[in-house]
Amino acid sequence: MSRGALKIATIGGGSSYTPELIEGYIKRKDELPIKEIWLVDIEAGKEKLETVGAMAKRMVKAAGLDWEVHLTLDRRAALKDADFVSTQFRVGLLDARIKDERIPLSHGVLGQETNGAGGMFKAFRTIPVILGIIEDMKELCPDAWLVNFTNPAGMVTEAAIKHGGWKKTAGLCNVPIGHRKQASEKLGIPEEDLFFKFAGINHFHWHRVWDKEGKERTQELIDLIYGPQEEQESHLKNIWDAPYHYEQIKDLGLLPCGYHRYYYIEDEMLKHSIEEFEKGETRAQVVKETEARLFELYKDPNLDYKPKELEQRGGTHYSDAACELIASIYNDKRTDMVVSTENNGTITDLPYDCVVEVSGPVTAHGHEPYNWGAFPPAARGIIQVMKGMEETVIRAAINGDYGAALHAFTINPLVPGGAMAKTLLDELLIAHKDHLPNFAEAIAKIEVEQPDTVAYVTELMKSN
Repeated sequence: MSRGALKIATIGGGSSYTPELIEGYIKRKDELPIKEIWLVDIEAGKEKLETVGAMAKRMVKAAGLDWEVHLTLDRRAALKDADFVSTQFRVGLLDARIKDERIPLSHGVLGQETNGAGGMFKAFRTIPVILGIIEDMKELCPDAWLVNFTNPAGMVTEAAIKHGGWKKTAGLCNVPIGHRKQASEKLGIPEEDLFFKFAGINHFHWHRVWDKEGKERTQELIDLIYGPQEEQESHLKNIWDAPYHYEQIKDLGLLPCGYHRYYYIEDEMLKHSIEEFEKGETRAQVVKETEARLFELYKDPNLDYKPKELEQRGGTHYSDAACELIASIYNDKRTDMVVSTENNGTITDLPYDCVVEVSGPVTAHGHEPYNWGAFPPAARGIIQVMKGMEETVIRAAINGDYGAALHAFTINPLVPGGAMAKTLLDELLIAHKDHLPNFAEAIAKIEVEQPDTVAYVTELMKSN
């Protein structure tokens, strides 16, 4: 990495989150000697890239900066000599997410962006792409850092580090940021006066909290957030905030991630998701409408700042976290952050070489996680199942292995085993045919042997 003018490339530059990314860089203009920002997308995202790219240029100009903002469909040009590469792409765009949600829900099974059948298929589509990006990086920017916040962030990051061999990779998620803010508000203590330890995997972590006097406040926060008299409010825009069972959280003694709702109170979450599906209001459909409104705002030639409406998207704070991570690496700031990174013994219950999501300072040489140790049995059992599922998903994605994919579906707690697992797998393979080249052989077999499956998927998707 150069110590002079920086070149930063963003893959998925046409994302509606890009204005937040630009805002984050502008906030850190005195920490990062940026010369070039390259926003790259694919042909299907060209119009959005041009719209959000023009807005990015207005934001930079309004800040009085001389940064060059380049828009391109040529990934290799964007990667050439880059110092940092951030990834925020969605293979198949939001229409793919709609399929991930609607096909399982049509069978009364959870469909969700990063959990259950939908989350596994997002990984199947995304992992081969991230590995292709890494092959380009090995040739074009061998010293660059890869900052991934493409979901499912944990599995994508593990594929990059463990299978792509790109050790200089950090995965980010906005969920821990919200939990930190929530703890600060509930305790009435500034966030900087609290100490947090997060541990687990992406969208499946727990955390503990201490104050600056050294007193642990975790149990107090469990009572304040999940107590019988408390009205439980989620800080997450993209999932329903059904209340946890207080007794269960109290027994565990750890603060859960918002996404644990899908596992701890599965029935309630599934019922709500089915109701949304029947009304044609799955989260992906709502997000698509929100995104369309955002891009109409972005077209305003006078808009040169991030609009408040962007906070209605579920990933608010992602981009700002990415900017802070980049600033912390470049300046060896040692900012305390929650990052998906190599375990290396941090969590003793999980494989040494797997990727986990944990707290620690971000240094010039990367993330240095705080030791967590072992989980209590109730958490240990389910996280080991989830990690085994993730490893199987990654193997299936890389090899296009139908048997491994079916095994991952069988392991996943949110997918019924047996015939239903196979039905969902087959239907989603057909639905995402254009974005699953590694599974071409398995898809061709389904098309020949199961014409009813093809017909069902085609009919269901007409009502998107």
